[in-house]
Formats: sequence, structure tokens, C-alpha cells
Amino acid sequence: MKERYFLTSVTRSADLDSIPFDVDLLPRTRWQSGDFVVGEILTTPRYETELDSGRMILNMKGDLLVGAFGKRAATLEGVGDWEQIATDLRMQALTGAGLFGKATSKSPFMPDWIELRYRGHVIRAGDKLTMLQFARCGSGAVLQIPVVLIVGTSMSAGKTTTGRIVIHELARAGLRVGGAKLTGASRYRDVLSFLDAGAAAVFDFVDVGLPSTVCPAEQYGPALRQLLGIIADHELDVLVAEAGASPLEPYNGETAIRELGESIRCTVLCASDPYAVVGVKTAFNLHPDFVAGPATATAAATALVRRLSGLYALDLTDRSNMSPLRRLLSERLGLAIPA
Repeated sequence: MKERYFLTSVTRSADLDSIPFDVDLLPRTRWQSGDFVVGEILTTPRYETELDSGRMILNMKGDLLVGAFGKRAATLEGVGDWEQIATDLRMQALTGAGLFGKATSKSPFMPDWIELRYRGHVIRAGDKLTMLQFARCGSGAVLQIPVVLIVGTSMSAGKTTTGRIVIHELARAGLRVGGAKLTGASRYRDVLSFLDAGAAAVFDFVDVGLPSTVCPAEQYGPALRQLLGIIADHELDVLVAEAGASPLEPYNGETAIRELGESIRCTVLCASDPYAVVGVKTAFNLHPDFVAGPATATAAATALVRRLSGLYALDLTDRSNMSPLRRLLSERLGLAIPA
């Protein structure tokens, strides 16, 4: 019987859905981050898998997932590393997007990861297939449009929600907006939500062959410059870019901020609570244009942010704050955005 493979969203830049491939075991000496591999599900999953289309499904025990080796270091969920996979070949889906590795630490508040056994590498003509082989290439152009940068105090700090709202308001003003996720761990749903909010085009690090941005800065920097060049090839007026997690976590957020440099015209800090605002502001010497996220969920929270940090705070879930948001964006970006 022909094997049935479920292509996870980390494979979305590849052609695995249209051109046949084989699966074969490779020795550990040939394993690398970004390799496309197959994992057999060993237990009944408790959470869904994200397919290459972005659709979520609940798999069954025995299903075969195609994902990629990588690393994750999520403060509120879990940590894992493909290099820690032992001789029993057991591993976990570190994200629903198909990031495969050995779990080394997990929050007690999240469900168990999908348990897998390595069944082999994805092979064509005797050679393994990797994410890097399907990386997009640009013309080498330099990004010159203004950037709205969204950073957070941690994961789950409201960055994607804030990005969607900012993109929506800029698109309503008639601007061609790009949406990008510059750091993170391969999930497709975030950039798809930017598209739903009105972005003319969306981008992320998977486009340039990275399974996650938990990697050396020497590897991430060139990949990011390649991605920014791809973005520059599109006729956009403004880029809304999310740097997943916080600048202090091992996702290369600090590298992303440094590479964007003077293109950053507006910085939004999304915070989980008012005290976290002070922590990131102090530790990273960050002075955002305004604070958003759960730390601004009530009038009391907004007032506390302002009192503790001296920073401007906006609850973007309150539609009455859209006019001040448009005014601020218009001032920072130098673009006509009707209030």
C-alpha cells in the first residue's frame, strides 16, 4: 500500500505536494537543521497539526508527518533541539507547524507534544531534500520603505493581534502593506492572518530556508538580509514586521532590529503586563513609540504602564483608539493616513 504523508506547514515553500519523493534512513553524520524528515506518530495527538496550506487537522496514531529538523526555545511553552535526538530515534513535533526535535523542557500548562519516531529523510535521486534548497531568491535590492516593528516582552504578548490591527488600518488608508514575521518557529497562521487583515504580500524566515530562528546570528543575519531583499522587490509602501518573542530571547530578535536599522520608523512593544514593559525597556534599552497588548487591556493597566515606564499606551482592541493610532502612524511613517 502506498504511504500517505501529511505535509506540515514548514514544507510550504517546497514542491513535496507535486513531485514524488522517497524516504530513507540516513546516518547521524548527515543530519542537519532544516532537513526534511518523516516522523511516525506514536501516540494519539492532543493538539492539531498545521498543514502546508495553513489548514489545521487532528492526526491519528500511526500517521506520517513530513517536517524539518530545528530548534525551539519558547519561554511559555517549551524547549527542544533536533541535535538531542537519541539512538531510539524518538522525537517530538515541537510546533504544530512540523518543527521536529527532542523536547528538553516543557511548561506544565501546555498539552503533551506529538510523539514521533524518525522514519527517514525525504530523498530524491539519492540526495536528501532540505528547506534551504527551496529558499526564495531576490534581486539583491535594499529595503527602503518605512518599517513598523512589533516586538514583545515574551511570546503570547499580543504581537500578531497588534500586527493585524496596524496592517488593517494602513491598508484601509489605501497603502500597499507588507506583513512579515522575521523571527519565530515556523507557524504559518500568523503571516496568513496578516494577509487576512489586508496585507498585499506576506513573508517570513521559512521563505529563506530557516525552520526557526533559534540559530547562530552568523547564519540568521545573511538569511534575514536575503528576506529583506525579497521584500524590497515588491512594490510596497510600508512593512509591518513582527519579531517573535522578545529581543532578549534566543530567536535573534536583537539581530533583526540591528539589520533593519534606520528603516524602523515606528516601534510597538507588546507586553503581557505593565511590569514586563519596565523589564524589557530597562534590559534592552528599548524606547517604543507606544505599548500595546494585554498590558493595556484595561484603563487601570494602561495607567499603570504610563506611571511605571513613562511610555504611551494604547488598547488597540478598543476601536475608539484607532484615530490616535492613525495619527501616530502618520507622524512616524511620514505617510498620509487619514485620522
